Amino acid sequence: MNTQKDKVLVVEDEKDTRFILEKLLSRNNYEVVTAMNGQEALEVLKTFVPKVIVADWTMPVLDGLALCNILKGDDKFKLTYFIILTARSSLKDRIMGLDVGADDFLVKPVENQELLARIRSGIRIYNLQNELRSIEHSKAVIEMACTIGHKINNPLSSLVLAMKNIENELTETEKSKLGEDLSTINESVERIRKFVNELIHLQNPETVNYFAESKMIKTN
Repeated sequence: MNTQKDKVLVVEDEKDTRFILEKLLSRNNYEVVTAMNGQEALEVLKTFVPKVIVADWTMPVLDGLALCNILKGDDKFKLTYFIILTARSSLKDRIMGLDVGADDFLVKPVENQELLARIRSGIRIYNLQNELRSIEHSKAVIEMACTIGHKINNPLSSLVLAMKNIENELTETEKSKLGEDLSTINESVERIRKFVNELIHLQNPETVNYFAESKMIKTN
């Protein structure tokens, strides 16, 4: 059974280094895409969503640190593990990188096994953070659904009582004339009651396509 490869983006302006990194990662079963600078990387990222980005700090047009700063402000790439490659090894430079959201640093020349170890670590962290985000999202959806369910349930109960009172006041002749309408109202009330019950007891929320790019919570 084929398993999906983890995606890595390499951003490096030096042609030979870019080629070596691409071959190294490809041989280690990663799906790799490369870019020559940060600006080109932004174009790549419109269709390619990696778990890890390995980017050189010093590049023309848009350097690695500037690219990192842009992506860490984008919710789509906030969890992407960002590794900076740099010849700068001072504490001041590392602090500068951390301030814009870089997750890790490797000082050039990079040792292959160390780079692979850092990428594996980055992918584990990405997966864990993504799982936590999914759990938090599901919890928020459940809480929202439960709240909406209770909010609907209260006026629904009042509506049911009002309908019973109205039916009790009607004569048999009036009930006969309004029979189809009363039946439609009661059926609609039951459908709403069933929906409210599903919202209140929602456990594993799933979303389905509704219209265009809109989605809705899937119920039974």
